[in-house]
Amino acid sequence: MTWNQTYTPVAGSPALSALVAAIPVVVLLGLLAACHVRAHLAALAGLLSAIVIAIAVYGMPAKLAATSALFGAAFGLFPIGWIVLCAIFVYDITVHTGQFEIVKHSIAGLADDRRIQVLLIAFSFGAFLEGAAGFGTPVAISAAMLIGLGFRPLPAAGLALIGNTAPVAFGALGTPILTLAHVTGLDLLKLSAMAGRQLPPFSLIVPFWLICAMSGWRGMIEVWPACLVTGLSFATAQFVISNFHGPWVVDIAGSAFSILCLIVLLKFWQPRTIWRFDHEEPIEATAAATKVTVTKRQALVAWSPWIILSIVVFVWGLPVVKNVLNRSAINFNVPALHLSVFRGPPVVPKLEREKAIFTFNYLSATGTALLIAGVISGLILRVPPIDLARLFAKTLYRVRTSLLTIAAMLALGYTTRYAGIDATMGLALASTGALFPFFSPLLGWLGVALTGSDTSSNVLFGNLQRITAEKLNLPPILAAAANSSGGVMGKMIDAQSIVVAAVATDQHNKEGEILRYVFFHSVALAVLVGIYVWMQATILRGMVPR
Repeated sequence: MTWNQTYTPVAGSPALSALVAAIPVVVLLGLLAACHVRAHLAALAGLLSAIVIAIAVYGMPAKLAATSALFGAAFGLFPIGWIVLCAIFVYDITVHTGQFEIVKHSIAGLADDRRIQVLLIAFSFGAFLEGAAGFGTPVAISAAMLIGLGFRPLPAAGLALIGNTAPVAFGALGTPILTLAHVTGLDLLKLSAMAGRQLPPFSLIVPFWLICAMSGWRGMIEVWPACLVTGLSFATAQFVISNFHGPWVVDIAGSAFSILCLIVLLKFWQPRTIWRFDHEEPIEATAAATKVTVTKRQALVAWSPWIILSIVVFVWGLPVVKNVLNRSAINFNVPALHLSVFRGPPVVPKLEREKAIFTFNYLSATGTALLIAGVISGLILRVPPIDLARLFAKTLYRVRTSLLTIAAMLALGYTTRYAGIDATMGLALASTGALFPFFSPLLGWLGVALTGSDTSSNVLFGNLQRITAEKLNLPPILAAAANSSGGVMGKMIDAQSIVVAAVATDQHNKEGEILRYVFFHSVALAVLVGIYVWMQATILRGMVPR
């Protein structure tokens, strides 16, 4: 059985077709944000509407629609759910052994101020995890660490999501840019350079934005030197490495430089007042009771799980290691779906078959690296193996509903992808003519919001960006890179990230609150990226690599 995608199924009208195509997204986000429906039920409702539209409106055979949903659900459980489960397992080990209390005190030794803690963890350390692993790891770890430091669940989740934006395009050792080059046939180093000329202004802005979202304008002004040093150091490294080396280690080097610069600044400067949340007692009232002297040895032991995690995840991401571990991977051609769906112009230059291959890379998966880091950490912290097994079982039980939610969310995304529903919405944005440079990043934003991945968005819309740009006599390098640069702002509202943040902060069935917390920030930043890319296409043309 084969089937050709169609992109204007409603009376041949792109506008009407796009309105119908948006229904599953509206159902999902509406139920989450407006109706306060539990996340797994909202995801299932969105999935059901997508399947109905795929079959009844797009003419997709029911067997293909059902298989694409099952394929997405499987991908949701592995590798995404596997990452979430094992990341929370590492955090649970540090809590179980009492070491997280020492971590909290060691961070407080650098700064008691919540704003500085957010810059260190949600932005800089999160960028390192994004560069080494990606795929939900930075949100899961950063949000869990903020919770352990005393942040309330909602701001911990929301701030971790906002902080995990600027590094995303170069995440997982440059995977989104590498994929974009493969899909579009454009030069890899030029794409890296173009993204490296679009994102640094936002790498500079995001720390200010993050603290403003947390403590307001006045609170941000008090720590502007820390925001400036954190953002400028990361942005500088991001620009230099992406333009003169390539996309592989942009985030890892940038985050390390950012952390180092902020720590050096704190040796010579501290905020005039120590900012705390309204629900917390003033630091002066609690200092005597909570101030704990942490020795270097205690700090090293307490931080050892996170050090081990960083090292293992980094090593796991190295191409030479990943290639060896991938030899044991098991690839399944998804029955009935693999090569059965044809994607055609104008989304791609010519008719081509859509692959549907499920890769069970049980050794090279990032979740496996996290599990190994957890086991090593537990043994170093003298947790008996039987207790480690019990703790893992408790973690699995705690996140069971969230794993179901992730599976349903990815099932929805894969159904819209194989049905061509997402391409319909993409074509509507691509038909904006002279305004296309503004809408080009918004297309990437839409792709990440739908798929949960900058890499997947580049696969979905990267070639469409190139084709549209060529038709409008615009630089294809600019439009293709804009897909990835705009997509990073969609990362904070995609269903996968929302659920990961909810799991990490133990906010079951409160995904709608998290979505409302970050939605404005996502849209506003995406619009700013659109304006900047439009300027690069019209006023700042010299910024485009030739």
